Amino acid sequence: MRPSPDPVAPGQESVWSYPRPAIAQASDRHVRIEHRGVVVADSRAPVRTLETSHPPSWYLPPADIAQGLLQRSDRRSFCEWKGEAVYWHLAVGGELLRDIAWSYPNPTPGFAILRDHVAFYAGPLDRCTVDGEVVRAQPGGFYGGWITSDLAGPFKGVPGSMGW
Repeated sequence: MRPSPDPVAPGQESVWSYPRPAIAQASDRHVRIEHRGVVVADSRAPVRTLETSHPPSWYLPPADIAQGLLQRSDRRSFCEWKGEAVYWHLAVGGELLRDIAWSYPNPTPGFAILRDHVAFYAGPLDRCTVDGEVVRAQPGGFYGGWITSDLAGPFKGVPGSMGW
């Protein structure tokens, strides 16, 4: 059963006004990822995906990701709109974070803007920010959205949200 959207405060957008099927949208917001004292990524040219009930996932251009930290994983998944995703491990500070990121090397035509961009799960990382604000990870083990104060939910991934 679909929940009632939370009230939208000034300066917020509701994830319930996002489209379905999803879209990808270029952004000029500042996205930064740090882990174990290393700047993993720093971008002012991210792409965000928007889908009803989900906080945005942020995809970063390869040039904005520190070189040599990502290792290709054998994991794959399929999105009905974006196509086949490949996953990445992150090796930083003597730690290997397995399947922490994903990308679409050959996205569907509607998501061509995502080609070779990489998105990261925020939860296991030390610090992920959007315009300097530390994000919260979207609930649930599969979803990769980043929650910021300018979003109104509720957000898919909480218990009981499978059918949203």
